Amino acid sequence: MKHIEEITPEELENKQKRNDDFIAIDVREDEEVAEGMVPDAKHIRLGDIPQAIDGLSKNQEYVMICRSGRRSMNAAEFMQEKGFTNVKNMKGGMLEWSGEIVF
Repeated sequence: MKHIEEITPEELENKQKRNDDFIAIDVREDEEVAEGMVPDAKHIRLGDIPQAIDGLSKNQEYVMICRSGRRSMNAAEFMQEKGFTNVKNMKGGMLEWSGEIVF
């Protein structure tokens, strides 16, 4: 299995500013997401990822997000095992995010 690339919160923010073609997926629980999310991120709880990936394109770039980076890494590894070729993890998760948040 290929290593999952990690990007910093600053790199993610730059990707957003450049309008890069990617989808950010926040895998935290509902109560965590209620405290704020990265703008334009899609919320799919970690436990829902196995069912949700059927509706996702394997060719799309994804950046996985959670609180600290551990659960999102698990989600990224799972997606990679299922044939997703361009999945990244946001290092440090929301604990390191200093950009705008949306509710």
